[in-house]
Amino acid sequence: MTSQQVDQGATPEEGYERGLGSRQVQMIAIGGAIGVGLFLGAGANIAKAGPSLILMYALAGVIIFFIMRALGELLLYRPVSGSFAEYSREFLGPFFGYFTGWTYWLMWVVTGMAELTATAIYVNYWFPAVPQWVTALVFLVILFGANLISVKLFGELEFWFSMVKVTALLGMIVIGLGVLTFGFSSAGDTAAVSNLWAFDGFFPKGVGSSLMTLQGVMFAYLAVELVGVTAGESEHPEKTLPKAINTLPWRIALFYVGALTVILCVVKWTEFAPGVSPFVAAFARIGIPAGAGVVNFVVLTAALSSCNSGMYSTGRMLRTLADNGEAPAAFRRLSATKTPALGITVSVAFMGIGVLLNYVVPEKAFGYVTSVATAAGIWTWLMILVSHVLYRRAVRAGRLPASSFPAPGGAVCSWIAIVFLLFVTCLIAYDRDARTCLYVMAVWAIALGVGWSVLKARNPRITRRAEEPVLEKVG
Repeated sequence: MTSQQVDQGATPEEGYERGLGSRQVQMIAIGGAIGVGLFLGAGANIAKAGPSLILMYALAGVIIFFIMRALGELLLYRPVSGSFAEYSREFLGPFFGYFTGWTYWLMWVVTGMAELTATAIYVNYWFPAVPQWVTALVFLVILFGANLISVKLFGELEFWFSMVKVTALLGMIVIGLGVLTFGFSSAGDTAAVSNLWAFDGFFPKGVGSSLMTLQGVMFAYLAVELVGVTAGESEHPEKTLPKAINTLPWRIALFYVGALTVILCVVKWTEFAPGVSPFVAAFARIGIPAGAGVVNFVVLTAALSSCNSGMYSTGRMLRTLADNGEAPAAFRRLSATKTPALGITVSVAFMGIGVLLNYVVPEKAFGYVTSVATAAGIWTWLMILVSHVLYRRAVRAGRLPASSFPAPGGAVCSWIAIVFLLFVTCLIAYDRDARTCLYVMAVWAIALGVGWSVLKARNPRITRRAEEPVLEKVG
C-alpha cells in the first residue's frame, strides 16, 4: 500500500460497494454484447456485404470468445477492478498499464458519443422535427444523473435494460421464424431462406467488400469485456465471471448470427439502407401494427444502456489510473454513494463532444466515433491477449500460479486472435473514411507519451514495476 493510500485510509477496492449480484453480472455481460453496433450499424454493413455479413459476425464472434477466455483466465488468476490495465501493467510494464487504462477510457467516451448519436436517430423516427443534438444533450444529462446513484441501482437498471433487449431480440427471432414457416404478414409471400443467396449470391459485393465490414462488426462487439471492470464490485467473482464468459458463444450465435439470419431471410438484403436499423425496417416490412415503433423503442433502450455502461466504466478506470499515480489524485475520491463521481463527471463532459458532432455533422457523427472506438477497443483487446500470452509463459516457467479458469487452446488461440486484430487494423488503414481514426489514435498516443514524460519527471517511482499489485486482490 502506498503512503498516499495510507493517508486516505482505504484502497479503492475497499471503497467500492460489492453491490453486483450474479444475475446482474450475467445480464451486464449479455447486454454488453447487444448494443447500437448491432441494432443500427448492421444496416450500413448489410448494404455493403449483403447476407455474407452473417459470416463476418460469426467469424468475429469466434475471435471475441478467444479474447474473453484469455481475459477470464487472467481474471481468475487475479480479479481486480481495472482488470486489463492492471494486467498490462503487470506483464508489459507500467507504461502499457497507463496507456491501456487511458485508451480504454477514450474507447468508452467515444462509444458514449456513438450511443448518444444513435438515441438521437431513434428519437428522430418519432419526432423528425427535433434536432439530433438536442436529443443527444437531453439523454446525456439524464444518464449522468442516473450514474451518480449507487452501483447496486446501476446494476439493477442494467439488468432491466438488458432484459428488454434480450426479450425483444428473442421476440424478433420467433416472429421472423413464424413468417418464414407460416407465411403470414405482408412479407410472407417473399420471405424465404433462399433470400440469403437469391440476389447476386451470398457475397453480392465480393469477398473483399465483406471483409471491409469487419471493422464495423468488431465495433458491435465492444463492451463484452465490461465484465472485467465489474470484478471489483461483484459479490462472488470466482463464480459469476466464468459463468458470464462461458455463455458468450450461445449469446453470439443467437443474438447476432441467429437474429441477422432470420431478418435476412424475411426481408431481402437489397431493401436495407445505411442509417436505418434493420430490425425497425424488418418489422415495418412485416406490417405488424406498431411493431416498428416498439422495436425502435427497444433499440433506443439498447443505446441508452450502452451509454450508461460507458459512464460506469470510465469513472472506474479513471480511479484505477489515479490510484497508480497516472491521473489526478482527485479521481480517487468516492462520493457518499460510493461512486467515483468526479471521474464520471469529467467523462460525461468529454462525451458532450458527441453532442457537438451531432450539431456540426449529424450525418457523419456515427461513422466518425465508431471508427475511433473500434481502434481503441482493438488496442484494449490486443493488450488482454498479449498479457495472456506472457502470463501463460510465466506459469510454464513456474513463476506464477495457474488460473482456475484456463483458456482452451492456451496461448495458441490468443495468437490467432492477435493476428486477426492486426488484420482488421490493416483493413481500417485501407478504408479512406475509417483510417481517420488511426490519425486520431496517433495524436492520442503522442499526447499520452508527453503525459508519461511529465509523470516520470514528477514521480520516477511510477515507471517501476511493482513487486506486488497496487490494488488489493478480490474474490
